[in-house]
Amino acid sequence: MKAVTYQGIKKVEVKEVPAPSIIHKDDIIVKVTACSICGSDLHCYHGMIPSMDEGYIVGHEGIGVVEEVGKDVTKVKKGDTIIIPYNIACGKCYYCKNNLESQCINASQYEIGATYGCSRLLGDYDGTSAQYVRVPYANFTPFVVPENSELTDDELLLLTDALPTAFWAVEDAGVKGGDTVIIIGSGPIGLLTQKAAWMKGAERVIAIDYVDSRLEHARKTNKVEAYNLNQSSELAAIVKEMTRGGADVVIDCVGMSGKMTPMEFVGSLLRLQGGAMGSLELATQVVRKGGIIQVVGVYGTRYNAFPLGDLFSRNITLRMGMVPAIHMIPTLYDLVQTKQIKPADVISHHTSLEDAKEAYQMFDTQKDKCLKIIMKP
Repeated sequence: MKAVTYQGIKKVEVKEVPAPSIIHKDDIIVKVTACSICGSDLHCYHGMIPSMDEGYIVGHEGIGVVEEVGKDVTKVKKGDTIIIPYNIACGKCYYCKNNLESQCINASQYEIGATYGCSRLLGDYDGTSAQYVRVPYANFTPFVVPENSELTDDELLLLTDALPTAFWAVEDAGVKGGDTVIIIGSGPIGLLTQKAAWMKGAERVIAIDYVDSRLEHARKTNKVEAYNLNQSSELAAIVKEMTRGGADVVIDCVGMSGKMTPMEFVGSLLRLQGGAMGSLELATQVVRKGGIIQVVGVYGTRYNAFPLGDLFSRNITLRMGMVPAIHMIPTLYDLVQTKQIKPADVISHHTSLEDAKEAYQMFDTQKDKCLKIIMKP
């Protein structure tokens, strides 16, 4: 089969690889009908994820049709169309039973959650950017798309990761009626988080990014106040004054993929630093005393000069983590099905799996106002 494979820093290639097969009795094999590139995939693309070997199949967002089922599978059958959540989880451990399936203890050998296409560190599972993928724990993880579904492939794909991430961000942060919410980053996750913040009753939603086209999209589609980080070296102070002391909630949707300082770049190359920290530093500067910073942008392991004292002295609550998407998908599916939220405006491009190399380059450089790319095998 054909699959998108990691071939070194900023290099992916579509290669012929062995097709997956049933390994465990509760596995299924899925014929992928559509997959997408996530901002988190760029961490792999940039070589920021440890244990990422050349030839590794990448991607963690996909939908498809069940081709083969293990003998113990009862939830799905051959021919079902399914959403493949980015989480890989057993459904039986303490964390899975308490809506924290992103920290399943059985899906990975490490003290960390598991997902597709993200190296040995996150469970060592082949990615979804391929013609076929093995989906483990099939009695828990997949969401079976109803036969009468009116959702497009684009909408279904956003339910694998992006939309659950956005809604979990505002829920975990406790966004409530009347809040001022600042969202750092206006990529697909940031744009969807803006929508979710309005739905949770926010009175004011402010977007910060350094890409004008994304800020323009945010203003147009989500009716937010939007500011370019490059427009002023005093932007943090301006925003804090404008919000009369800072936002109630600040959500970091960027993570380690922000702009690195020279020291961060060198430290990251030497594995002494887990990437950029600029967006988190900005969050500490624009949140009010006693406010909440929510982090859903992916960060690496260790960070130098972490502003712990700034957080402590101002009674800031810092919340973060890998999003438990599986239990959220049914509710979010209903919201999209009933058109209470229309998420597909974050998708800007469609292409073939064969063109993955060019798609990654476009996504990485934001060429042609690229926001999110859907690929068809």
